[in-house]
Amino acid sequence: MNNLIVLSDVCKTYNSKNNSVHALQHINININRGQFVSVIGQSGSGKSTLMNILGCLDTPTSGEYLLDNIPVSGMNESQLSFIRNNIIGFIFQSFNLIPSLNALENVELPLIYRGIKKSKRKFLALNSLKIVGLEKRIYHRPFELSGGQQQRVAIARAIAADPKIILADEPTGNLDSNSGNEIMDILKQLHHQGTTIILITHDNNIAKMAETCIKISDGKISF
Repeated sequence: MNNLIVLSDVCKTYNSKNNSVHALQHINININRGQFVSVIGQSGSGKSTLMNILGCLDTPTSGEYLLDNIPVSGMNESQLSFIRNNIIGFIFQSFNLIPSLNALENVELPLIYRGIKKSKRKFLALNSLKIVGLEKRIYHRPFELSGGQQQRVAIARAIAADPKIILADEPTGNLDSNSGNEIMDILKQLHHQGTTIILITHDNNIAKMAETCIKISDGKISF
């Protein structure tokens, strides 16, 4: 079976004292290994909730999430943490780099948490920075890099451990069009190398660069 991610009748409801918010309503999605999928929706559409569930940062209220044929709903926090650290690489709109660390150290940091030895993690970090074209900027701190370069460091950090899935949340949102196109070129390259890419965006032009576009509005999806 080629399905890597399967969501079946997934719902997410947030309850408060006064009302309930149905953030996701009966979501059904199949994402194959090596597929490049964009999820597009405006603010409040449910795309952030969907991203959090796909990234094992949140759990559905009902329905089933299968990741590589394994039910995520039955996992404990330790198992979910393993997935977040080893199976999924995250790229965020705000880069989330540590200001006091240089590019190499920022990329190495998650590898330290994974228990990878110093020599190997340096090799992995250098290789991933080379992939994104920053081998000459490895000792630069974030404030010494442009927005596009900072996002490339963030991508290098996400791919250093060779995750099966890249989950990119508005990766071009804080960038000018030229820098945004450079980031999309890198994601396309990763896709061609076999990585599954899930891109969250509100930009139609960015969304169209993916193989498959999933539109979400009021917690419901359409293809």
